Amino acid sequence: MLTLYSMQLSANSYKVRLLLSWLGRRFELVEVDVLSGGHRTPEFLAANPTGQVPMLVLTDGRHLPESGAILHYLAEGTPLLPAERFARAEVLRWMFFEQHSHDPFIGQARWWLSLVRGGRELKRNLLEEWEDRGYQALRVMDTQLSSHPYFAGDARSIADIALYANTHLAHEGDFDLAPFPAVRAWLARLEAESGHVPITWTPQKVAAAQPA
Repeated sequence: MLTLYSMQLSANSYKVRLLLSWLGRRFELVEVDVLSGGHRTPEFLAANPTGQVPMLVLTDGRHLPESGAILHYLAEGTPLLPAERFARAEVLRWMFFEQHSHDPFIGQARWWLSLVRGGRELKRNLLEEWEDRGYQALRVMDTQLSSHPYFAGDARSIADIALYANTHLAHEGDFDLAPFPAVRAWLARLEAESGHVPITWTPQKVAAAQPA
């Protein structure tokens, strides 16, 4: 069985849990308390030197970190990652956008302002940049979604998962989605899809953080 090392409130970890639910895949979940340093233990660093979650352990024992890589691996051979060359490149285009234009601002704002105690004061010098660049990303997203139901065309893909995770929690980073009707409609479409689960969802089997 697949094993996922994850932090419940981490949007990057949620991406993988959401995809596994969409695919109906069984997995064991191992909760890692990043805020208390659970990702920096010698045992965890031996398995994943970057000390990041999520990390997927395959059935053969190999370890795969990085949410985007995990999404790509799990979606291979499914409609969520098209086989056709240009369609696949469109999925990757929006996943790259999420990493360089979305997560560094909307994701980081949500992490520091909502999850880290005292984060607003610690990152006061970045608040204006997060706001400016985050709203810029939301405008780009709203433009794309005004003419497409999903980011890579007419069907959902892992690009939608990548962008959904932090966007649906953008209010926790002080972002207002009211001016972005296409983004809000897209969120509602995804939440109505079969297999959708909230960030609070966990599978039945949850273990303590003890990487092999």
